[in-house]
Amino acid sequence: MSPRTASPARLATPGGVLALEPLVPDGPTVELLHAWLTHPRSRYWDLLDADPDRVRRTFEAVAAHPRCDAWLVRLDGVPLGVVETYDPGAVLLAGRYAHRDGDVGMHLLLAPARTPVPGTSAAFMAGTMRWLFEQEGVRRVVVEPDARNTAVHRLNARAGFEVHGPLELPGKTALLSTCTREGFEASELGPAAVPVPEPEPGRAGGPAPAAHLGLHPMRVAHRHLCCKALAEFAHERLVHPEAVGDGAFEVGADGGRVRYRFRARRTGLEHWVLDEGSLRRTVDGADAEPDAQALVTELAPQLGIPPHLLATYLEEIASTLASAAYKLVHRTRPSAALARAGFQEVEAAMTEGHPGFVANNGRIGLGVTEHDRFAPEAARPVRLVWLAARRELSRFDAARGLDEDGLYAGELDPEVRERFRARLTALGLDPGEYRFLPVHPHQWEHRVTVSFAPDLARRDLVLLGETGDEHQAQQSIRTFFNTSRPGRHYVKTALAVQNMGFLRGLSPRYMRDTPAVNDWVADVVATDPVLAASGFSVLREVAAVGYTGDAYHRAAAAGRADEGPHTKMLAALWRESPLARTGPGERLATLASLLHVDACGVPLVAEHVRASGLAAEEWVGRLLDAYLAPVARCLLAHDLVFMPHGENVVLVLHEHVPRRVIMKDIGEEVAVVTDRPLPEGLERIRHVVDPATAALSVHTDVFDGVLRHLAGILEAEGLLPSERFWAVAARCLQELVAADPGTGERFPLLAPRFSHSCLNRLQLLNTLQMVDLADQAASLQYAGTLENPVAAPVPVGA
Repeated sequence: MSPRTASPARLATPGGVLALEPLVPDGPTVELLHAWLTHPRSRYWDLLDADPDRVRRTFEAVAAHPRCDAWLVRLDGVPLGVVETYDPGAVLLAGRYAHRDGDVGMHLLLAPARTPVPGTSAAFMAGTMRWLFEQEGVRRVVVEPDARNTAVHRLNARAGFEVHGPLELPGKTALLSTCTREGFEASELGPAAVPVPEPEPGRAGGPAPAAHLGLHPMRVAHRHLCCKALAEFAHERLVHPEAVGDGAFEVGADGGRVRYRFRARRTGLEHWVLDEGSLRRTVDGADAEPDAQALVTELAPQLGIPPHLLATYLEEIASTLASAAYKLVHRTRPSAALARAGFQEVEAAMTEGHPGFVANNGRIGLGVTEHDRFAPEAARPVRLVWLAARRELSRFDAARGLDEDGLYAGELDPEVRERFRARLTALGLDPGEYRFLPVHPHQWEHRVTVSFAPDLARRDLVLLGETGDEHQAQQSIRTFFNTSRPGRHYVKTALAVQNMGFLRGLSPRYMRDTPAVNDWVADVVATDPVLAASGFSVLREVAAVGYTGDAYHRAAAAGRADEGPHTKMLAALWRESPLARTGPGERLATLASLLHVDACGVPLVAEHVRASGLAAEEWVGRLLDAYLAPVARCLLAHDLVFMPHGENVVLVLHEHVPRRVIMKDIGEEVAVVTDRPLPEGLERIRHVVDPATAALSVHTDVFDGVLRHLAGILEAEGLLPSERFWAVAARCLQELVAADPGTGERFPLLAPRFSHSCLNRLQLLNTLQMVDLADQAASLQYAGTLENPVAAPVPVGA
């Protein structure tokens, strides 16, 4: 067989549909190949120290060779590995073995996987062998794996290979083996693959929008989400894994009929790190496939989900699985590439959602086509829809020094503003009686044209069209970054989609004070010398607009209806862009990106640490000085708390090292926790709680919500033991308090224990609305206390 005569193929296997296509060493493919070949599991390919350019040259040489070829392999759309084919009579084995006509040489590279799924390697081998034997003239497959590679020897035996013995080749002692068509057909894997036709194209001629919903990506998604659920439910003491020896644990469910067994390690703050490849589920003693919805149903009595909300939670689990499957197929950039990527490239590449919540990508209300258009992982350009709203039926609020004309002058080109005014004039309307309102395209299609049809007919609302600016959805899904004009503001829109315990609307009434709140917080931060020295700052939400002229607002104003979701359907706000805060050589990434782990199991934070040239402990110290210290300072000195989870914190990195952070989402998330004086009109942010509860803004939101995950990742990667991580955190807080001793006694950040406030318990109790936004502290769910990992004395400078 000449490899050049081979053709692409699709074969159905028990593990999914295997597709082989010619490997073209372009940029994205080289990124993948580099990640695979430099992973420790690929050591037998002898490219562990290769840079991307060497990988590219290696496969360009294969493509140029007349007797060799390379194929990229996918399983249900998920990149799975590489097949190299060659003529063994002319390449590598020429004169070294008893060559026969019809021989074809083969090399297999199975991509390393964060979440290994049983049967994947067998599907890879079965499909590849079936494809080879379908090629004209192929009678025998020849392989020469390294003699030390016992895993591939076992796989070869399952496919019917006959071992001929050791063979000395350049750089290795190989185990020469061959397989005939008859040997393969009679093997365990012989019947396991059959050709299938190409799928029907989508409406635009490309893949169908639901192409990611295949067997393999969903099996990976189920296994990963089951592991996350078991880890987080154990952390919140909803389940209690039993040690069964050799680092393994078991969790029973459904009266003991169902058992989940896995290997795991426990680190600080009762954090569980599961080996995802070790997970096994049995039902009545028989092996069963891990299934996240089944796990939730089996554990429902232990989880405390109200029966009338179980189906809703299961739907959020299903949507989270679908989103994960989409990312496995479409979001394939490895961490090594992301460590050098731009702000919005990194934002689109995130795959996990919230690190603690199990159902973290609910998005109930988005269809599969809309997901492919609007989800952050789709990274599609989005053009917002603009409406005109009558001034007397809407409100506009802006930050100090900004008015409506000033906002529009910065956000809309002159010709766009003129086009909008001309549209109103052409309808016989006075442009001076209207203001402009950006709307999410999904909201326009599904809500405005239906729920606000009378308002459109009365021309209290008027469709203006698009501006031409393209935006990218952020991880919060309803907030957009302007990719056409990156210096322009973020735009946050109302979106009637249920996600992580809330319908994602925006209240015009609530946003009335948002710009003033942002001004005050920005002033507090800017005038604090400790915060100024750290470079800590906030992205102000500078303007808000909302429509209030609908029947829903009128009914609420008359006291005949609650101010519910329908009064939060048409509003938007503008937030400053962080790009103006960066200097030469600085790059942006959200704090959430540090918790990202790619499909190979490589954490993005590990790539930053290694590329920085710093010891991991010093790198973590820089991060905590930039993040933990300012958040704690705001509480200790100003009674001010944020919601400092990963997506609300933007890191400024220089040479892969955190320099400072920028906090965002101020208006909805900030609170003052004492009765300290506040400017008039800002009382809505006051939420007085006792000092221990106030300290949870650090203990829960920073330690438990971010740092325990980061510590677990760094320890699993062999970069920094968990104990040393927390020692660095303790030293950070001790130095902060030592610099201003009077603040350290106000809130018990260094107390021996703190209340274990649990996020999933909140969502499980009421997945439709996790907390009462007017009194969030009263909604908290506790599970005893946790040992404070920073309580032990750590001498400054230790």
